[in-house]
Amino acid sequence: MTPAIALTIAGSDSGGGAGIQADLKTFSALGVYGASVLTAVTAQNTRGVSAIETLSPQIVTAQIEAVLSDLGVGAIKIGMVANAAIAAAVGDAMQAHGQRPVLDPVMVATSGDRLLAADAVADLRERLLPLCQLVTPNLPEAAMLAGDAMARSESEMERQAETILRLGAGAVLIKAGHGTGTTADDLLFDGRSVRRFAAPRLQTRNDHGTGCTLSAAIASSLALGLELPEAIEAAKAYLHRALLAADDLDIGKGRGPVHHFHRWWGAEPGKSATDG
Repeated sequence: MTPAIALTIAGSDSGGGAGIQADLKTFSALGVYGASVLTAVTAQNTRGVSAIETLSPQIVTAQIEAVLSDLGVGAIKIGMVANAAIAAAVGDAMQAHGQRPVLDPVMVATSGDRLLAADAVADLRERLLPLCQLVTPNLPEAAMLAGDAMARSESEMERQAETILRLGAGAVLIKAGHGTGTTADDLLFDGRSVRRFAAPRLQTRNDHGTGCTLSAAIASSLALGLELPEAIEAAKAYLHRALLAADDLDIGKGRGPVHHFHRWWGAEPGKSATDG
């Protein structure tokens, strides 16, 4: 058996809810073999980030080379790159291997702790964005990439997406989790059309790692052969179920993780634990 393979390039979350750990859980839950490249180690739990130590650009490059020279990787997701030197190293490696990754431009953790050096935003724009088939910013991240205030309407989201597209990205999915209203309407822009992916907005304190999980789920679906819109739709459905089941978990004293393994650890919402 040769499974679909996806690679995550991201930081470690010692609490297990986001970053590399969330990505590998997502890959596994969706039937994809996960490989990983570590960019940074964070001392992190459900209440916040207390320390960050970045890896050298050389070891980041070496990890990428080791994986791509041996494994048949079908899709790549990039998360936390931490600083300008790592962003440049990852960009150079993607270009050398002709890869078109999914970029989740991780800048700030759910807790509010900064995960990308301020001087690295330009490198993210210039070295990584032009190589990506999809960029998945939330509303604050889209504003930072576009050099604008946070969008308050769909027309403002579209304007910021056009700015990001001009930087070279193939498509932009702006996530509406930081917005308001009864539904979370993520919008996909590809320069030709706009497509909406809507789901009911859920109230839960266990939402740590949502951005990592969504982008990893998109990469999983791409590795399995889905086209981009279908991959996003499948990923959005998976994340919605993981959020619905999140309150079944009691992990930590702060904002806990989504339930990546809701199909296996107890009953999935609306189904018995024995259902397929």
